[in-house]
Amino acid sequence: MTNDEYVIQCEGVQKKYALYKKRSDQLLENLMPGKKSYHTDFFALNGITFNVKKGECVGIIGKNGSGKSTLLKILTGVLTPSSGTAIINGRVAALLELGAGFNPEYTGYENIYLNGTIMGYSREEMEQRIPEIISFADIGDFINQPVKIYSSGMFVRLAFAVAISVDPDVLIIDEALAVGDVFFQLKCYKKFEDFKKQGKTILFVSHDQSSIIKYCDRAILLNEGNLICDTTTKEAIDCYKELLVNASAENVDMNCSEPAAISTVSWKSNYRLNEKTLEYGDKTAEIVDFGVFDANGKITSTYFRNEEYEIRMKVVFREPADSPIFAITFKDFMGLEIAGTNTMQENIETGTFRPGETATVSFRARFPFQNQPFFLSFGCTKFNQLGDLEVMHRLYDVLCVQTVGSKVTNGFFDMDAKVKIKRT
Repeated sequence: MTNDEYVIQCEGVQKKYALYKKRSDQLLENLMPGKKSYHTDFFALNGITFNVKKGECVGIIGKNGSGKSTLLKILTGVLTPSSGTAIINGRVAALLELGAGFNPEYTGYENIYLNGTIMGYSREEMEQRIPEIISFADIGDFINQPVKIYSSGMFVRLAFAVAISVDPDVLIIDEALAVGDVFFQLKCYKKFEDFKKQGKTILFVSHDQSSIIKYCDRAILLNEGNLICDTTTKEAIDCYKELLVNASAENVDMNCSEPAAISTVSWKSNYRLNEKTLEYGDKTAEIVDFGVFDANGKITSTYFRNEEYEIRMKVVFREPADSPIFAITFKDFMGLEIAGTNTMQENIETGTFRPGETATVSFRARFPFQNQPFFLSFGCTKFNQLGDLEVMHRLYDVLCVQTVGSKVTNGFFDMDAKVKIKRT
């Protein structure tokens, strides 16, 4: 395939910065060039190579600080690479971090004309686009006010409306849509679909993995300035979630397919836990560890809708317990319980535990949840001799779980409906 068939060509792109411990070190180095180095090199990007064909929608994913924004700034000409080449064939419209390309002292109207000029349009040409821009942005009379008083939501509305109005060949979006409300995001993603149908090329950076799966043809994973993989969206996200786990606990056993194969590194150390976890109980038994594992037995923090996962909890008993009840519960942000079960409801006889014994309990189930975050809770209780329920230990809302999937329906769950239409 010839280079002419690519809209974006990125070859060996490197961006290097000199880091100094103190400002005077930079002055000394400048005064005595070649004598002594007072800096260390930091590579924000380290030899990035990829190509994008016309009409492709490519997602770029990675942790904060992985080089995503730096790459987009190089592609749009905001930054110059230290080495390598980055070429875009066609008109580019970019929505980078909030504030890029806008004068805060100008009104919304004036910034529309300013951006049009930057894109090479005359004032008369932009006047023809004004009604469409104002309608899409939908910020009312604020269009006549300086953008410095705009909320982040109003700002991104106007910026996106301007970006799509100039009929670009390539649309580049960097996280900015995350600040818009859900209805505006739907409008934006509808535009994504329209652009794809028109054969436009889209480069999209987002932490919203559901959007990456739904709208992108493939995804590029960056980490610490390096290109880790360039593959299908699902494979890239699988690679990303494994990278996240390894980053938080390098020695964790990633192949523990059975509960007995437990790493010495705790499962819960792989997650960012809820600081406002509700914890209570007499701790005659204590939930000391927990985690969620995929079908391959790998601990994971990314969950694909309707795929099967195993929720594990590890409980250490401090006192004897007869027929303890182990429970899991999913709740939304309002505290509404949307799903859950326990060993008693599942008719599982748990037996008797002596002091010092550990129970590793597994619940295997599919995750049918919608693309929204839910809280996972764990509990260990028992009935005493009087028949009263005693709470040994509960961890409520300790872990945030969010599924990703290409389909969005109503409510909490994906009904996985099968639809047929018969024409008569």
